[in-house]
Amino acid sequence: MSVPRAEHPRPQFARNDWLCLNGKWQFEVDRADSGFERGLVDRELADEILVPFCPESTLSGIGDVDFMKSVWYRRTVHIPDEWSGRKVLLHFQAVDHDTTVWVNGSEMARHRGGWTPFSVDLSSVAKAGERATIVVRSRDPHTGPQARGKQSGRYENYTAFYTRTTGIWQTVWLEPVAESHLLRPRITPDVARGVIEIDVGIRGARRGLSVRARLSDASGEVTTAQRRADIDFGTKLELYVPKDRRRLWCPEDPALYDISLQLVDGRGRVLDEAQSYGGLRSIAIDGRTVLLNGKPVFQRLVLDQGYYPDGIMTAPSDEDLVRDIKLSMTAGFNGARLHQKVFEERFLFHCDRLGYLVWGEFGDWGADTSATVDNQQPTASFITQWLEVVERDYSHPSIVGWCPLNETHQTLHDRITVLDDVTRGMFLATKAADRSRPVIDASGYSHRVPETDIYDSHYYEQDPVKFAAAMEGLDVGKPFVNGDSDRPLPRQMPDGLWSIPYRGQPYFCSEFGGIWWSSEIDPSEDSWGYGEAPVSLEEFYRRFEELVSVLLDNKNMFGYCYTQLTDVFKEQNGLFCFNREPKFDLGRIRAAQTRVAAIEKTWLAPEDPAELQH
Repeated sequence: MSVPRAEHPRPQFARNDWLCLNGKWQFEVDRADSGFERGLVDRELADEILVPFCPESTLSGIGDVDFMKSVWYRRTVHIPDEWSGRKVLLHFQAVDHDTTVWVNGSEMARHRGGWTPFSVDLSSVAKAGERATIVVRSRDPHTGPQARGKQSGRYENYTAFYTRTTGIWQTVWLEPVAESHLLRPRITPDVARGVIEIDVGIRGARRGLSVRARLSDASGEVTTAQRRADIDFGTKLELYVPKDRRRLWCPEDPALYDISLQLVDGRGRVLDEAQSYGGLRSIAIDGRTVLLNGKPVFQRLVLDQGYYPDGIMTAPSDEDLVRDIKLSMTAGFNGARLHQKVFEERFLFHCDRLGYLVWGEFGDWGADTSATVDNQQPTASFITQWLEVVERDYSHPSIVGWCPLNETHQTLHDRITVLDDVTRGMFLATKAADRSRPVIDASGYSHRVPETDIYDSHYYEQDPVKFAAAMEGLDVGKPFVNGDSDRPLPRQMPDGLWSIPYRGQPYFCSEFGGIWWSSEIDPSEDSWGYGEAPVSLEEFYRRFEELVSVLLDNKNMFGYCYTQLTDVFKEQNGLFCFNREPKFDLGRIRAAQTRVAAIEKTWLAPEDPAELQH
């Protein structure tokens, strides 16, 4: 059979030589997590699974949706002979949640966190032309202080909690590298100077070595730069783009530049080479306005949770990733909150090339320090795992903001400072790692960081009149805050929500709508959505149009995020069914959204009406 998900999993840092290890692996469920004691490291496993699909999914060939405290994988691979003389790296794009890797009987790596990639250097246990037996144990209790997004803590999925993912759920692959080799670059656009900055790390000896970068567009080479690698800890290069070759990345024109990176020695010999790309675009804040390339672009976002009926969190194919973006754009959205899941890099690659604005988000819904709640209790590991996300995705031009936390709860007890510290820690760590994008301290509910770049609310009021009344306070600097209808800040909310005072930041309603509509295509007797379901399609359209208009017509609102793109299991409030069939007239949905927003009108000069046309 063909290898599933065989496309390169890391298109923004790709070498020519690599080997996809997706496909059939030996597999065994270890429900009591006693496999190590029972010798699973050293013996054949009882079952078989199709990687990279999780064992809960039907695509994996397992389809076991019960709790699995631990799962094991085993595969023996032959390392290509032609890789002789180079190190071999074993890459895991994502394994949920607590992973240990053995190769040829030796423990080689541990990684905690289900969202981000990690690598294993096989140099000490396997070389080109040899066989490597890879054994993976993944522990995933789905309880306690674990960032797990929307994964259900019950046996079943229910309301807005979904079928769990355990173990390997993204691509596994091998890659040969030189003894001295390039590390993933950070690509930072500087629109004001017309420069794309490249910050490249190097592993191994670097005396006498240089890094060479070449920037190209569809017409060929634009510019080159070279710098010695043995002067500074990091090697920074600047690629100047002449004005006649300068195209700013934006939704209307998602221009990308190809970037070739080489590590060369003193005689000009290429020791390592990788391909990347970048976009020239800027993000800035002016008062309550978020600017893209110096102009307001109203962010018509949709909540996208990235679940699939047969793959759970793993898209069945690369084409499915593209389809979801195009469905959203057809409905009139220009971007998405990638919600409660760190999407795979291939998705961001397609966002980059299609001009789709996204907010990068961590999967930690409802973090709560309450001793009586077994939820995703925040710890220092939240900060560690989130920084891995930011580092992985830093260079994608499509990402216009970061969201470390979502709908956190603060309660009055002696552990209250834990969530305060983690919230501030994640915000400050994000700002330290990336000074080029806005950061929201926590989306919805409790804002705790006074200097947060963005302020928001989640509001699922279904009556457009009441929804409009709640949003009117923004005009006088008293925006709607979750749990606080009177808006005197700060104070302790009855339900444990508390927010610092609003300071005039850009504001958007980052979750609204969620209109419950159970279609005939995906029928469900116990479907779930927000509020009372409309009694007719016409009522649905009226409600959607009026809710959207409230936010489009607010001159202080820089965007919104409608819940949601697709139904997900029993949560049936999407614009598309879980199988991606449309539920509504997309032309009408699109028409309701694509008129010019009030904040865009106030920015542009009235004597230049041509600028108001999209």
